[in-house]
Amino acid sequence: MSGKIKTGPLWSKSKSDLMSQLEDLKTELGQLRVQKIAGGAASKLTKIHDLRKSIAKVLTIINANQRSQLRLFYQKKKYLPLDLRPKQTRAIRRRLGKKDAARKTDKQRKKETHFPQRKYAVKAEV
Repeated sequence: MSGKIKTGPLWSKSKSDLMSQLEDLKTELGQLRVQKIAGGAASKLTKIHDLRKSIAKVLTIINANQRSQLRLFYQKKKYLPLDLRPKQTRAIRRRLGKKDAARKTDKQRKKETHFPQRKYAVKAEV
């Protein structure tokens, strides 16, 4: 198995292919670690680094595919899981929604109808 893996071709693979590739990478990593302890060459260290990064790439693609499937599943549902909701900031998440923020009390509505904003016919000087 080669050291570095490009992410481009991984996107088109199925989950079972990705899982089998992940297992291969992990077994190879285990073998390299044993060789390193046994007193292998220094080139093993860079290969270990490349393998760890390749494992991370495969896992990232598996997780991204899983999240996209979950997004499709929850698209028409009333509630989204917390990790699929937009992060934003804590203050924005707790803010009133647009509908609630636009609501007015009866008193406020009456006040606006009975005492509208006055319109003046004074021209401003430039």
